[in-house]
Amino acid sequence: MSTTKSPSLVMLRRDFKHIARNPTSVFNAVLMPVVMLFMFVYLLGDAFSVGVDYVDYATPGMLLLAVCYGLGATATAVNSDMTKGIINRFKVMDVPRSAVLTGHVVASVLTNLVAAAAVVGVAFALGFNPSASFVDWLAVIGFVVLLGAALGWLTVALGLFAKSPETAGLASVPLIMLPFFSSAIVPADKMGPGVRQFAEYQPFTPIIETLRGFLNGTPDTSDAIIALAWCVGIGLVGYLWASSTFKKRA
Repeated sequence: MSTTKSPSLVMLRRDFKHIARNPTSVFNAVLMPVVMLFMFVYLLGDAFSVGVDYVDYATPGMLLLAVCYGLGATATAVNSDMTKGIINRFKVMDVPRSAVLTGHVVASVLTNLVAAAAVVGVAFALGFNPSASFVDWLAVIGFVVLLGAALGWLTVALGLFAKSPETAGLASVPLIMLPFFSSAIVPADKMGPGVRQFAEYQPFTPIIETLRGFLNGTPDTSDAIIALAWCVGIGLVGYLWASSTFKKRA
């Protein structure tokens, strides 16, 4: 009986070992969203008037931040593989291109799930009281996975496109900052002119509102369709861009 492991599983194991050896990436991906949740809810929550307990309002946005905060490490790792010649070694070993890139995306998604679980655990400790059913929770997990995969492919593309690991890490900064200009922290209608319109029409707001609807037990179909379309669109663009860039640079 053959004991040969799938190249994708080997690449995934390799990526997890790299993550475990990098405490900074673990902090950014898992602990930073928890710190942000604690800061906004426990220290600043009373400053926001959102019509519900602030922890209930903020948790969906913090779930999205949990996905975004690990992107820098993924972009840097992908670029390091490309610029340090690791990819060429994999080619000699006849490792499929899809295994190399997919390993980074899957590792990113699994890290996102750990971060999201940590955020939800801390949210409950701070008084989070969702009305979601079991099916609603499954939908929340599904959207976190879908968003993580979509942003993972886009981040892989950014990492491949960047000229150095340093610039690769910086390339993901806009994705990390974008949630702060959405309805993650405060409702869009409480923002000033210009910023309000940007928050309403950028991709993260419908995704956050969809998560918020499921956690409240009152999902909105129109928000869910828009959020799904954004996730699929981002993922498709990222996948095609990553594949094209990999062919050119490898």
